[in-house]
Amino acid sequence: MIPRGRPVINEAGIAARAGVPLPTWRRRDAPAFREHVPSLLPGSRHLLYDLAQAEAYLAGKPIPALPAGEHPDDLLTAEEAAALLGITTATLRSYAAHGYLTPGTTLHGSRLWPRHEIHHRRDNAPGRGKGGGRRPGEPQGPRKTHPYENDPRLTIAAQALTTAAPGTPKSRIAAHLAELHGHTPRTWERLLTTATTTHHTNDEDQTRL
Repeated sequence: MIPRGRPVINEAGIAARAGVPLPTWRRRDAPAFREHVPSLLPGSRHLLYDLAQAEAYLAGKPIPALPAGEHPDDLLTAEEAAALLGITTATLRSYAAHGYLTPGTTLHGSRLWPRHEIHHRRDNAPGRGKGGGRRPGEPQGPRKTHPYENDPRLTIAAQALTTAAPGTPKSRIAAHLAELHGHTPRTWERLLTTATTTHHTNDEDQTRL
């Protein structure tokens, strides 16, 4: 997580500020630096550090503390955002690719999402719970052709049906998808059924054309 409004720097930037080539800095200076200034994205292959903390270390000054607590403008990693939504990172990226979430912000190769966006998606999932349906007095929009219309999980379900061995029970495919992407096997069975029906309907439309 990158705390609200905090500028960040990667190791290439730190080496440049220290006036040494990046390979030299990583070999000679990085171990001691990392002991005093932890990465803001632990577990990520993209090591990002708080700029103020990095500058303080390079200047031999005390390392300033990061803001405490959570803030709506914190930037979350894919792993952190997926955990809040109760899904896998693969499903999160599928949501972003299909417009169910924004693409996020990219900093030095890491994709990040504002905490407030993830909380809004979690608390206002379309069709479920608070904020999920049509509010009183609002005009009713176009009816969906099926309950999962525009759901990015349909793409995952359709791909699973295409790659599964012929004759594989739908329940087995659903269980595998639930293990990979979260949600219940029953939900994935419904998605698989919808994907099958949609694909069949599209094929019939193409035949008529």
